[in-house]
Amino acid sequence: MTASVSVVVPTRNRPELLRKAIDAILGQDYAGPVEIVVVYDQSEPDYSLVQDDPQRRVRVITNTRTQGLAGGRNTGILATATELVAFCDDDDEWLPGKLAAQVAMLDAHPASELCSIGVVIDYDGKDVDRTLDRDLVTLPELLRSRLTELHPSTFLFRRAALVDGIGLVDENIPGSYAEDYELLLRVARRAPIANAPGVGVRVRWHRQSYFTARWATIAEALEWLLERYPEFEGAPRGHARITGQIAFAQAAGGHRKDAMRWVKKTIRHSPREARSYLALAVATRLVSADTVLRRLHQRGRGI
Repeated sequence: MTASVSVVVPTRNRPELLRKAIDAILGQDYAGPVEIVVVYDQSEPDYSLVQDDPQRRVRVITNTRTQGLAGGRNTGILATATELVAFCDDDDEWLPGKLAAQVAMLDAHPASELCSIGVVIDYDGKDVDRTLDRDLVTLPELLRSRLTELHPSTFLFRRAALVDGIGLVDENIPGSYAEDYELLLRVARRAPIANAPGVGVRVRWHRQSYFTARWATIAEALEWLLERYPEFEGAPRGHARITGQIAFAQAAGGHRKDAMRWVKKTIRHSPREARSYLALAVATRLVSADTVLRRLHQRGRGI
C-alpha cells in the first residue's frame, strides 16, 4: 500500500526545531506521496519552507480556528485531501522507517482507523524508550491507562474516518489539555487502535514551570473528561488514575481542601493509586510538585 499521506505540523515560535521536524518527515523512506502542512498559530508564517515537489510537498498555512494546538491540527486536517493524515508536533522528530511501518500496519488491520508506534522520550539529555508489546489497543485498555506510548506525534489516521466518523480534535476541552487522550478514547470506541512495532518518533520533553492558573486548567479539563466518558465508572483503576491527577493538580495549585477531597475519591476507587499519595505529599508540603514531575520525567513518565 502506497497511500498518499499528509502530515499536519502545528507550530508557534520554534523555527529551528520545526525545520528538524520537517527534514525528518521529508527524509522518510516511503514510496507514496507525502505532503507536510505547517500550520502557524499566533505567529508569523515562514513561507520559505514551501516546497512544490509533488512527491514531497510542503505547504504553509495559518490557523483559522480556535487558537492553540487543537485548532491548529483541525485547520491542517481540513486543508488536506490525502488518504491518510498524520500528526507531528513541531519539537518532535520522526525516525527512519516510521511512516512505512505504520502504513503497513494499517494495511494489515483494515478495521483500524488509527495507527501509532513507539517513542523515545528525550528529557534532560537522557533517552527512555516507550513501546507497547501489542498490535492492537482496545478501549478498556485505554480506560485503565493513558498508555503514553500512544503519542500524538505518532498518530496516523485514515482521513475519511477521521473527518466523517471519529470527528476532529475537540476544541472545547479546557485549555486543550488531554485533547490527544480524548481523541484516542473516541477512536477506540469505534475500533481497536493499531500499533506498529519498534520506536518511530523522538519526543522532546522540556523543563516546565507549572503556574497556578495552568494547574486549575488541568483539573478542569480532567473533570470535563470524566463527565463525558461514563465508561470510566466501569474501570476503577482508570477512574482513580484521573481523580488522582485532579488531586495532584489541585495540590500543585495550592488548593489543599480540594486536593484532599479528590484524594479521598481516588482512594475509594483504588487504594493502591500512587497519585493520591503524591497529591497528599504535595498538599502537605512534604515535596514540591515540580520536584515530583522532574523525577517522573527523568524516567520518561508523567503524572
